[in-house]
Amino acid sequence: MNASSAPPATETNAISVSVVVYRPEPSQLRHTLDSLRAAVDALRAIRPDFVAELFIVDNGGLSDAVIDLAPLRRRGFRLSVIAGHGNVGYGRGHNLAIERASSRFHLVLNPDIDLDREALIQAFDFFEQHPEAGLLTPRIGDERGHLQYLCRRYPTLLDLLIRGFLPHHVRQLFSIRLAAYEMRDLINERDIVWDPPIVSGCFMFFRTSVLKRLAGFDPRYFLYFEDYDLSLRTHELARVVYAPTVRVLHHGGGAARKGSAHIRMFTASAVKFFNRFGWKWL
Repeated sequence: MNASSAPPATETNAISVSVVVYRPEPSQLRHTLDSLRAAVDALRAIRPDFVAELFIVDNGGLSDAVIDLAPLRRRGFRLSVIAGHGNVGYGRGHNLAIERASSRFHLVLNPDIDLDREALIQAFDFFEQHPEAGLLTPRIGDERGHLQYLCRRYPTLLDLLIRGFLPHHVRQLFSIRLAAYEMRDLINERDIVWDPPIVSGCFMFFRTSVLKRLAGFDPRYFLYFEDYDLSLRTHELARVVYAPTVRVLHHGGGAARKGSAHIRMFTASAVKFFNRFGWKWL
C-alpha cells in the first residue's frame, strides 16, 4: 500500500493471519496450516459469518512443491501469497500483511506453531469479554506437552547470555534468576496474567486497530527482539494478557542452536533493543 492510498475499511466479522516463511520445512508448515484450518473451522461452527484471511509472506523458498494451498481456498479462506520482495526479515515481512489487513483481529503466527482446535474460539471469547485487552499471548507448550515460559520481564544482558548461550548444565546454576526473568512465579496452566512486559512473537493475537496504530513491527530488527520491541510499545495503547485457555504447540528453538549466523543476528538485534529501551547489565 503506497502512502497516498486509503487504508482498507475494517471488517468487524473478520480475522486475518500472517505467516512469514523463509525456506520452510514442508511437513512442519503443513502441520501449522492444517491446525489453523481446523481452528477456523471450529470458530465458524459457532460464528458462521466470520471471514478468515490468510497472508503467507514468502521471504524466499516457498513453492507449490513445498505446500499445496488449494485446500485452504476450498475451505473458504481468503488467501494471499505476498512474494517477490526478497528476505526482508521477520518483522518487515509481517508488516507487508498487516498494512493490507482489514480485519477486526489479526494473528501473527509462526510456521512452527500448531493451534489447538479451540484456540481461536477462546481468543475471540476473551477479547469480547475484555475490551481493554489489545494483545493476547497463549499457553505455549513444547512437543512433550510441557509449558514453555515465553513471557518475560525486562531482560538484563546477563539474562540473555545465560538463557541463550550457556549449556543446560551450566544454566542450572542460574535457575532462580532465570525463573524470575521467565515469570515462572506467575505463569501457569490456569491463571490469567495481565500485563506481562514481553510476550513471544510466535503467536500474537491482536486487535487489528491496536496493531495498526503501532504500525506493526519496527523494521529495524531483521530477526530477534522485534517481538520484545512490539510488546513494550503495545503497553502504551492497550493491555497485554496471558490467557492459558488459548493453547498452542511450539516447535521452535533458540538462536544458539541454529548456528553462527543466527548468533550474529541475535546480537545485532539485542544491541538495537537495548539502545532503544535502555541497557540493563546484571
